Amino acid sequence: MRVQHSHNATDAAGGLTFGPVLSKLSSFKTTSKKTLLPTIDFASLELATNKFSVINILGEGGFSHVYKATFNREVFAAVKKLDGGGQDCEREFANEIDLLGRVRHPNIVPLLGYCVHGETRLLVYELMQNGSLETQLHGPSHGSALTWHLRMKIALDIARGLEYLHEHCNPPVIHRDLKSSNVLLDSDFNAKISDFGLAVLSRNHNKGNLKLSGTLGYVAPEYLLDGKLTEKSDVYAFGVVLLELLMGRKPVEKLESSQCQSIVTWAMPQLTDRSKVPNIVDPVIRDTMDLKHLYQVAAVAVLCVQQEPSYRPLITDVLHSLIPLVPVELGGMLRVIQPMLTTNQE
Repeated sequence: MRVQHSHNATDAAGGLTFGPVLSKLSSFKTTSKKTLLPTIDFASLELATNKFSVINILGEGGFSHVYKATFNREVFAAVKKLDGGGQDCEREFANEIDLLGRVRHPNIVPLLGYCVHGETRLLVYELMQNGSLETQLHGPSHGSALTWHLRMKIALDIARGLEYLHEHCNPPVIHRDLKSSNVLLDSDFNAKISDFGLAVLSRNHNKGNLKLSGTLGYVAPEYLLDGKLTEKSDVYAFGVVLLELLMGRKPVEKLESSQCQSIVTWAMPQLTDRSKVPNIVDPVIRDTMDLKHLYQVAAVAVLCVQQEPSYRPLITDVLHSLIPLVPVELGGMLRVIQPMLTTNQE
């Protein structure tokens, strides 16, 4: 891959002038198929992350670490540093640049720039202040910051991002690794899909030439067993994330017998019995929602995680079923009637 150095990305002293880059990118719309992203010099990223200090690590993957970066003491970003991954690392790096360099959507994490330094590859993203959905749900706070309405808003945001990839990109994009750790939340809990390293263009792959990839618990059965990959594979993964939001449970949990059980296997018999649904809801949000809305979300989740892909809905259908459940002020169509407050007046 040939990297063109962008002189606009750095100032004369070798430090990054990030403000102009951010403002330029926020209004940028590409009309060409070529990726138009600024390259950022390695020294600037070293400085911004305090030489990739351990205290700045936000998360880590198979062959990557993500660091918080501070530019000019006021602009923050997340820097993903990939090294030691060989061809797989190179492929995912190129994939992210190719796809995210052309994609602009409120529910997809913006890629701000990239850097090639020897064998090291770096990607610079907008920083999501509330971290990943996985950390919010399964970390120390155990979902306490996420109300019922916030969870429904997050589900709607993810559906909007997927609908853009499936219906508005040409050719359609299959994310292939949708999971709660790849859903990031900004300061207002707007959800954005991240990590496009495994994404593929629909109809641009064959059963034989695609390495089976994904995360245990989220991978659709037809892809796992037969290598069959379609947009419905993303819908299955969305269903698993929806179950996480609903129940606060991890996608795969260990049993006492050292075996594992998927959230889908555990939940399905209970999701299809209305009398049991309220009992499996995350205790943090239990009894805080309209039961009709709860049953509707349970029904959507059940459809999304059907074993047979043809029984799963299109993400557009999922989107339209969620919009009425999300308050207007959070991007939906639900008008929440606040209870009357009574005060004792002298």
